[in-house]
Formats: sequence, structure tokens, C-alpha cells
Amino acid sequence: MSIELLALFAVIPIVAIFVLMVGFRWPASKAMPFSFLITVALAFFVWGTPVNWIIASSIEGAVVAIKIILIVFGALALLFTLRECGALEAIKQGFVSISPDRRIQAIIIAWFFGAFVEASAGFGTPAALAAPLLLSLGFPALSAVMVALIANSTPVSFGCVGTPTLIGIGTSLNTPEIVEALSREGLTYTEFLHQIGIWTAVQHAIPGILLPLIMIVMLTRFFGEKKSIKEGLAIWPYAIFAALCFIIPYLLVAVLLGPEFPSLLGSLLGLSILIPLTKAGFLVPRQTWDFPEKSKWEKNWMGSIAIKEDINVAKTGLFKAWIPYVLIGLLLVLTRVQFLPFKSWVTSIKYASPQLFDTTIVTEFDPLNVPGIMPFMLIALICIPMFRMNKKQVNVAWTEALKRIKGPFLALLFAVPLVRVMMHSGTNPNEYLSMPIAMAQSMVQVFNDAWPVIDTFVGTLGAFISGSNTVSNMLFALFQYSIADNLGISHIIAVSLQNIGGALGNMICVHNIIAACATVGLVGVEGLLIKRNLIPMSIAAVIAGITGIILLSFFVPELF
Repeated sequence: MSIELLALFAVIPIVAIFVLMVGFRWPASKAMPFSFLITVALAFFVWGTPVNWIIASSIEGAVVAIKIILIVFGALALLFTLRECGALEAIKQGFVSISPDRRIQAIIIAWFFGAFVEASAGFGTPAALAAPLLLSLGFPALSAVMVALIANSTPVSFGCVGTPTLIGIGTSLNTPEIVEALSREGLTYTEFLHQIGIWTAVQHAIPGILLPLIMIVMLTRFFGEKKSIKEGLAIWPYAIFAALCFIIPYLLVAVLLGPEFPSLLGSLLGLSILIPLTKAGFLVPRQTWDFPEKSKWEKNWMGSIAIKEDINVAKTGLFKAWIPYVLIGLLLVLTRVQFLPFKSWVTSIKYASPQLFDTTIVTEFDPLNVPGIMPFMLIALICIPMFRMNKKQVNVAWTEALKRIKGPFLALLFAVPLVRVMMHSGTNPNEYLSMPIAMAQSMVQVFNDAWPVIDTFVGTLGAFISGSNTVSNMLFALFQYSIADNLGISHIIAVSLQNIGGALGNMICVHNIIAACATVGLVGVEGLLIKRNLIPMSIAAVIAGITGIILLSFFVPELF
């Protein structure tokens, strides 16, 4: 069978996801199982992949999916625990006192606090949390969702303690062929992932420096009384400085510590620098900007939800409210850095399966090394006595976490096995290339040297259709690696650009938009938000792609 025909068959599951979710508006919980069945049928009937390999691949994917589900559940349990005990309300009140300028409030809450939530929870929670916070400060509901989504981009590649990089890319490229290729280059797989993290951060940095300013220009252009770009540009010194407060530690942490921490420590260190300087008036514009009077707001600006003050805030101080987040950061750093003994302790409890069904596929599960269990669930439990929560509050928090996990549970339980079956489809008696590699070889013939710019848009497409940078990386990381092989360019740069594209795709991701709109009571504006957010997403994706071309041409042409 020709490579073109194989590629045509290989793209069917991706097209199916897109058509079902975008065209027919199926939820991921329905679209992913259906697309998984299509993938299995293609692997068996077209590729001739043996049944034992299909079953083993599916089990391997299910184990990875369970790890992700535990992370999401732990993050949600912690989030709702902090909401019920009043800690989130206390944090919100702390932000209110910093500045009355709406542009500054948007940067601090959407860019920094959103980045911190992304780093610790991910999976759509930042926009869903930042949007109601902004709404409670007096932002129109539509503007709150727009800026929360735009800001939820640069931090995403290292969201949920590095899940898109460590699991999204890490599990997708962990094949015997790639490990062998790395060994020939003198690299371990861990070093390879660390390098991907470093170059992801580097290529995120340039668009990341501009994104807070772009976000504010979008805010003043669409929601200001004068509909003025100029009013957004007026804050450029503060916006660029704020971006650097995040980007500089973000870069340093990616280089020194690895993919778990850039967004976590970048947001915390950035906030600790920016907030006191803002209160002191550093680079703060003399003229305060605000929205027009509420009577002049357009009809689609407003949602149906009115945020009420939380009565629990009186008994939860600001310092105490931040303690759980500080403990999370501390535990994550202590158990992830290589030079301390704690990492070996938490990874010592591990179950490794034998080779599944006479294949070379094995699965591993180390529960204490899953962030959803330790530290997220652990800290959520510690919060109960710390904030003197009653039984009803605890029940509400954990019940809501269970409710919210149902949709992602089913979607991930089929999405990840779908990817693993695609990856292992190359094991067949016909000697056909695997689905991702067949697509890659076909695409190379079309785009050639312009690929780095296209690369990021493949990542955004993956996030748009799947709702997750992690799943986007699972779908396309091996595809991007294979493209790099065919073009003779750096695998690390190509996969990093995929990682960046998946992060930027969060701005237009259907799941995130729906979740964020629901938190502020907006209905029927999803198309408008996608249309508007395509502007900053496309600008950032093109800048990242051009950065990739420059790096490949002049700075790191020999990078693996």
C-alpha cells in the first residue's frame, strides 16, 4: 500500500474526533470511545496489527489514563476544598486591594494567578477559576472569560506539574527505537525530556513576553468605552515587565529543575516580585482604566450568574489561605529534584507488569509519584483540620470533584488507548509504517522547510479537538518526532513546538471555553470567543514557529 493511502487511512481517527466534536458537537466522552473503535478497526483490518498487540496497547493506554485521571481528581478535590473553606475568597480579596485599574487586575489574576492554578491543577481549571474571580471584581462576564483563556497559554506546557510534557510527550515517545536512538547520541530518556522542557520554555518566552500586552489590547479594544487599542498599548511598560517577572524564573526553572516546576515557581516568584512593586506604583499608569457604565454594556457581555461574597472569608486570613499552595510547591520540589533522597523514596513503591500478552509492552504504576495523590489529595485532607471544615463542606467539595471527573474520566479512558494503538500499529506482518509515521512522511512532502511554523498549528489543532495539551501531545508527539526524522531537523525543537502549539490551543479549546462560560453564566458566545481568541493564538503560534526556524538555522542546527 502506498504511503499516501496509508496516511489517508491514518488520519481518519483524527478527522472523526474533529467532525464529531466540532461538527456534531458531541462531548469528548462520546466522541473518544467512537474514535477509539475506528482506530482499532483500522489497526486490525488495514494495518493487520495482531490482536494481542491491540489489547496490550489499550491496557497500556488505560494505565496512563488512570494516572492522568488521578491528577485531575486530586487537583479538583483540592480546588473545591479551598473554595468551601473560604481560602479562594480570601485570595480574591487580597487581589482586589492591589490596584483599581482593570488592566492591572486582568494581568495579576488572569496571567499570574491563572498560571499558578494551571501549574498546580491544569485541565481547564485556570480559566474556569480566573473568570469568576474577575467577574466578582466587576468585569463583564464575556471579557472575564476572554482574558482568562488568552492568559491560559504560556504556562500550559508545564501545567499540572509538567503533565503535558512528562506524560503527554513522555509516554508517547518512550519506544525502544527512540530510546536506542537517544543512546547512540549519549542521551538518557530523562535527559531528552529535560531538553524538550528547556527548549519548550525558550520558544514560549518570546510570544510569552508579548501575551499580557496582547491580552490587554484585546480587553480595551472590545470592552472599552472608546473601543481603543491605544488604551491597551498605554500600559506596555507594566505589561512587558509583568511578563518578564514570570518568564525569567520560568526559563531558569526549566533549565535547572525540569518540566514539573517552570509554571509553578514562575507564577509564585513573579507574583512575589510584581505585587509589592505594583502597590508602590512602579510602572503603573497614571490614568486608571475602567469599563464603561453598566448601562452601556452590550447584551452579550453579561452572564446569568451574580457572584456573591463568601461568608467564610471572615475566618480565613490571606496568609493562611496561601499555606496549602505553598505546601504543594514545597512537596513537589522536595520529591522531584534529583539531588535529594525523597524522589527515590516516593518512586520506590511501584508496580511493574510483566510483558503483556506476549508483546514487549509493559506498564508501571507508582502511586506516591502521581501528583494527584501526593501532594494534591494529601493537602486537601490536611486542609480539613487546618480550616476546621465541617462534614457538609468536605462532602460538598469531594462530591463536586467526583461529579466533574465523570466526563474527563470516560474521554481519557478511550483517548489515551486510541493514541497507544496508533503508535503500536507499526507492529504488523505487512511491514506498514505506524499511523503517526505514515502521516508524518506524507506531510513532509508538502511543507518541507516551512514545517516549524506549521508544527505549532498542529499542536493547536490537537488541543482544539481533544480539549487538552496533554492529549494533543499524545496524538502528535510521535508524528512530530517522525517529521523531524524525515526533514533531518532537531527532534527536540520539533517536539517542543508541538508542546507549545498544544498550550496555545487552550485559548480556543472548545472544552475550556464551555467550562469557563458556565462559571459566569454565559450561553451562545462560544463562536465569538473562538473567533476573537484566534487573533492572539495565531500571533503567538507564528512567533514561536519563526523562533524555531531561527534556532534550527543559526543556533542549534546539531541539536538531537
